[in-house]
Amino acid sequence: MKYYSYYPGCSAEATASPLGVSVAPVAKKLDMELAELEDWNCCGSTPYWSVDKLEAAAMATRNLALAEKRGFDLVTPCSNCFVILHETNNYLKKLPYFKEKVDKALAAGKMKYNGGVRVRHLAEVLYTDITPDGISAKVTKPLKGLKVGAYYGCQLVRPDGFDDPESPHSLDEIITSLGADAVNWEMKARCCGSSLVMPEQEVALGLVNKLLKNATEHGAECLITPCPLCQINLDAYQSVVNSQFKTHYNIPVLFVTQLIGVAMGIPANELALSGNIVSPMRVLAPYL
Repeated sequence: MKYYSYYPGCSAEATASPLGVSVAPVAKKLDMELAELEDWNCCGSTPYWSVDKLEAAAMATRNLALAEKRGFDLVTPCSNCFVILHETNNYLKKLPYFKEKVDKALAAGKMKYNGGVRVRHLAEVLYTDITPDGISAKVTKPLKGLKVGAYYGCQLVRPDGFDDPESPHSLDEIITSLGADAVNWEMKARCCGSSLVMPEQEVALGLVNKLLKNATEHGAECLITPCPLCQINLDAYQSVVNSQFKTHYNIPVLFVTQLIGVAMGIPANELALSGNIVSPMRVLAPYL
């Protein structure tokens, strides 16, 4: 059994609830003990980090302080949360004047953080700790013949990611460990425009269209991503993209944990497959 502190993040309990739901049964099958932080709060998020780094970092550091009491690595399934928590850790180590201000904010809540937490993305843990071989050993329903495109997004492998930022391969290896075929497509680490959906929707929709076009042209029957913001952008906006660009995309966008769960024989309801906007049931029917 491998032990970790677990930070689900806001998205995994709201717009990306299928991610939050699917993590638990998959972790159990893989002998991972994910102990959720008690009384965790928002990480500060990318938009807030851009507006006020100090306040966002204070929010993130409170979570780090909670995790530090346990002594385990802090794991999150959200790429956005990972970046904010990870970058906050870096700021506190490299900028003494910044740390002093954050320490003061924590002290107001009778808390302290000594910098002893290692922040990790769940995808990285699956790849480096559990390993594709370890995942493969738990597969009971190989996804033979299924063509899957791995979509990494911006934040998983940048700026200090565990994989090649321009040509990542970790999720592709996880896909093949499930018995599926990993589709090789050029735009798998390009931005989906998630943060632009509200202020510049036309730009964001154009990026989504390019991604879906590239993936389908290379034969992907579905996509997987570890990022809740990427997932909802590619999943929920397909109909809008189809309307604007006169396309006919109908490609399911699954969370990594959902696809792993299918291959390990976990029932569809425990993976919240009905929570995806573009239904994956047609594509996954042979394996359920």
